[in-house]
Amino acid sequence: MNSRGKGCGSTTLGRVNRLPSPTPLDFTATPGRLDAVVSALSGVSRSQVAGWIEAGHVQVDGEVAAKASLKLRGGERLTVQVPPPADATVEPEQVPLDVIFEDEHLIAVNKPAGMVTHPAPGVTTGTLVNALLGRMALPEQSGFDGPDGYRPGIVHRLDKDTSGVIVVAKTVAAHAQLAAAFKERETRKTYLAIAAGTWRAQERVNVDAPIGRHPVQRQRMTVGGALPREAQTLFTPLDVRPEGHGRTLTLVRAQPRTGRTHQIRVHLAHLGSPILGDTVYGRPSELINRHALHAQFLTIPHPVTGRALHLHAPTPDDLLQAWIGLGGLLPGDLERAP
Repeated sequence: MNSRGKGCGSTTLGRVNRLPSPTPLDFTATPGRLDAVVSALSGVSRSQVAGWIEAGHVQVDGEVAAKASLKLRGGERLTVQVPPPADATVEPEQVPLDVIFEDEHLIAVNKPAGMVTHPAPGVTTGTLVNALLGRMALPEQSGFDGPDGYRPGIVHRLDKDTSGVIVVAKTVAAHAQLAAAFKERETRKTYLAIAAGTWRAQERVNVDAPIGRHPVQRQRMTVGGALPREAQTLFTPLDVRPEGHGRTLTLVRAQPRTGRTHQIRVHLAHLGSPILGDTVYGRPSELINRHALHAQFLTIPHPVTGRALHLHAPTPDDLLQAWIGLGGLLPGDLERAP
């Protein structure tokens, strides 16, 4: 079922609606350590999986696994009994959502800038999860809770001030399939940004630079840094305009192959072209009151049918007005997937 501009549901769900015993997850193992393999297949953090194993919730070929470090040859049958959820304190909120696509397995939303994806310490209201709970029950996800907050159904995240396409699973099985698709890079993501500097027209720039936590400023990521992980982004400039005071700005299309925290923002800053309005990696701007980054297109394999699902969030007015205010031209195929 497709739906555009659909508001919140009329039924108040109360607090989180959960079933007492989630359906077990079944996987075929790949070679490696048990905790790492289950983490990769389920999309759950390795520390959370280790807790499952210690509690006896993971079986290998029908036998309860004794330790997280068990070596798997590949091909073993893994069964995970997701433990009953802990009580959640996240309340549903009646917030209208711009729904791009929805069926019984997932929902795709055009997230507005300024909305946090999921609750976290100190942020328990106004998030996308609060809004979703106002219109539906989200899956049994205690096993997906973690120190960073309660995130039922969340498969991937967008930064608070990044707008655009985000997908949320409605069932544990759909969550596992979608998480695996992101992990195995079976998705295609395309973002639109306004970045500082002059780029030669149609000069594609492929950045392959690992990203880790900044060693001093812990809220920032950086190329290199602590425990860096592989990060790849392809950038294509679309148009260049003068900003004034001898500075220029470029409308850039970004296609990340990996999904690291702040990846596009960090890679553009690394190139000397921080995103317009990015107060963390660049500088504020009078043209826009947030960083000018929008998740414009996302293609994923449907978690049940496997067919490609093409999702599109039109470019928001604030980003368009910032570019038009510079006298920039909007490419005729701006809203067409690359």
